[in-house]
Amino acid sequence: MARIAGVNIPTQKRVEIGLRYIHGIGQAKAKEICEKVGIATSRRVHDLTEAEIIQIREAIDRDYLVEGDLRREVAMNIKRLMDLGCYRGLRHRKSLPVRGQRTHTNARTRKGPAKAIAGKKKVTK
Repeated sequence: MARIAGVNIPTQKRVEIGLRYIHGIGQAKAKEICEKVGIATSRRVHDLTEAEIIQIREAIDRDYLVEGDLRREVAMNIKRLMDLGCYRGLRHRKSLPVRGQRTHTNARTRKGPAKAIAGKKKVTK
């Protein structure tokens, strides 16, 4: 099993797909990494040699912000917005959608499960 950036890459998947298991690497960056290192994207992870895995690991460490460092930077950016007290920071602080979505009926993922309102009963006819 190949271990890159602290993540175990599945051995049966293609290299291009396996690299996406690393936080911060998506489809475009995975293709880019394969091109830089000179590995065909159709090859499987278990077919890679140790030297190729080391090349991939070095390319990611050198050129990309991934995993813990990326998570830390995103968290610091959110904390900075909250400390500034700007609109986006206030929305983060209140656990509401930040990018202008409606909240009257939706936004359950961000707000959590609906809370019952005391004293409000359904009217039956």
